[in-house]
Amino acid sequence: MTVSRRRLRSAPLGRAAAGPRLAGFIYGTLIVLTLVVVGAKAYPDSPGHIAALVVLTTVVLWLAHVYAHGVAQSVSRDEHLSLAQLGHIARREGSIVEAALPPVVPLLLAAVGLISTQVAVWAAFALGLVVLAVQGLEFARVERLGRLGTVAAVAANLGFGVLLVGLKLVLTG
Repeated sequence: MTVSRRRLRSAPLGRAAAGPRLAGFIYGTLIVLTLVVVGAKAYPDSPGHIAALVVLTTVVLWLAHVYAHGVAQSVSRDEHLSLAQLGHIARREGSIVEAALPPVVPLLLAAVGLISTQVAVWAAFALGLVVLAVQGLEFARVERLGRLGTVAAVAANLGFGVLLVGLKLVLTG
């Protein structure tokens, strides 16, 4: 078997693993940016509270995803879910939680007084937008999109993030 044939045969496995990971990062980042908006409104002078809100809510939503996918898998396969299968689902959905890490860093820096809360909130948004752009580029790479498709993929991801920036401006100025 030639190298190119081996790559083609193994490509679907890579794609199968990349799909849920991309989805988790995009979904997780949008959740995090939404939580930063809510947190900045609720706790305008408490970046530690905003960070806690982001981390705790993201973890709870990840657990809900694991539970929901576990129920769906159990029902669709007409079998009880093993602990190993539940662990696989938890790992597959883990990028939802991982997506929270970059935006939380500036919030933690503000919590210890190294930067202001306002700078932290905007830095969290900037990092979230970077993650969305990178995931758009990754999607375009995996799908082998041309320049126009790549621009469209990145623009779609960033469009959702920019909507949340607009929401932040409306709610908190």
